[in-house]
Amino acid sequence: MTSTEQLTRERADLLQTLRRHRGFLLHTVDGLTDEQAATRSTVSELCLGGLIKHVAGIEERWMLFAVGGAEAMQREEVDWVGQFQMAQGETLAGLVERFRQIAEQTDELIATLDLDAAHPLPQAPWFEPGASWTVRRVLLHVIAETSQHAGHADILREAIDGAKTMG
Repeated sequence: MTSTEQLTRERADLLQTLRRHRGFLLHTVDGLTDEQAATRSTVSELCLGGLIKHVAGIEERWMLFAVGGAEAMQREEVDWVGQFQMAQGETLAGLVERFRQIAEQTDELIATLDLDAAHPLPQAPWFEPGASWTVRRVLLHVIAETSQHAGHADILREAIDGAKTMG
């Protein structure tokens, strides 16, 4: 794993913040069974295992973008519904392991990528037409996504067994 001591202050700050929010998310699912992780504990379609899967996928796709732009990000089609659910045969341990592998790859990239390098965003109704994002902006987006979903996970966990992981 990349040592933050070897990174510039900005890179170290970005990496430390991302790691903190990943840690919050992973702490939320600690000790759950696969059945609990797949439980829809609110009126939402979200489950904890699905959130782990979604955040891993988000991080992976955005880091593909950081390296190779929209084309690299869109090589594989996204299952917009299934990414939030645990599929038949998926386990929480397997989803967490994949999340950690992607996190490790991202940590290594943060140490090497030019934070000022930019790529045009993919065409989508939620992006400004013709806009580009720098690698720095991509990392901030991944941090925001991870943080937001860690909060969602905390609510779902509390509805399952009363545990409050962030409060």
